[in-house]
Amino acid sequence: MDPSALARFEETVLPHLDAAYTLARYLLRNDQDAEDVVQDAYLRAVRHFGGYRGGNTRAWLLTIVRHTCYSWLRRHRADARAIESVETLNGEVQMGDDPEAELLRGTLDEALKQAMPGWWPVTRGPFRGPT
Repeated sequence: MDPSALARFEETVLPHLDAAYTLARYLLRNDQDAEDVVQDAYLRAVRHFGGYRGGNTRAWLLTIVRHTCYSWLRRHRADARAIESVETLNGEVQMGDDPEAELLRGTLDEALKQAMPGWWPVTRGPFRGPT
């Protein structure tokens, strides 16, 4: 990109950086992912700035950000589903389980066993009543 085009890009597109981040943050619900997507969107905008013919720069940029967010979501949701499927097949911990939740679940199980010793089922299945 020649220096005059770069200066024009900086003058017209960079002022909309906050709006781009706000949109990405809204769509992705994560600060770091939004920063990554905005960076990718700005790289796309720089690459395609030669095709920009004027008009509403903010709308042009936010369209690029929105499409970049959707691409990111498709790619990462597919990755998450694939990981979850493999973990399910291998009997591993499900996505979303965390050590704190497991600790609380175990603590609750123990408290229930102590409070109702004869009523706690031996297996983790449907409640079967007294054993």
